[in-house]
Amino acid sequence: MLADQEMIAKLIPHTGSMCLLDGVLERDTQRIRCVSSSHRDTDNPLRSGDELSALCGIEYAAQVMAVHGAWDTQLDSKPRAGYLAAVRDVTCHTMRLDNLNDDLVIEAERIMGDAARVIYQFSIHAGTAKIMSGRATVVLDVDKVVA
Repeated sequence: MLADQEMIAKLIPHTGSMCLLDGVLERDTQRIRCVSSSHRDTDNPLRSGDELSALCGIEYAAQVMAVHGAWDTQLDSKPRAGYLAAVRDVTCHTMRLDNLNDDLVIEAERIMGDAARVIYQFSIHAGTAKIMSGRATVVLDVDKVVA
């Protein structure tokens, strides 16, 4: 594993139980692949009642993208501020995440971008089952973006 949850928490703004990722399995300049088991945690902060909607996979993917974007920064500092501006072409192949026995494997590929905006394609699998896929636009350095 290239990074564990402790290292990931240094790269993204989410801490404690909101840091959903367990580790980084692979990473290069365009792609990243991470793993998570937090979808089975009964104290997962994204749960609604006893269920974790498959749409929460978007947050898992967003955290993977944040790790990828921050990887080249110092591992002991937080990345630039940013936000998920849009998701497109999202396809869910299941209704819930909490009832999946296998770990989630979340992959993201940077398909284009510049210093202010990045577009990623992402997918989530559990074992051999495809759970979700889509594209996301991330805006970086929010205070520097001109409308």
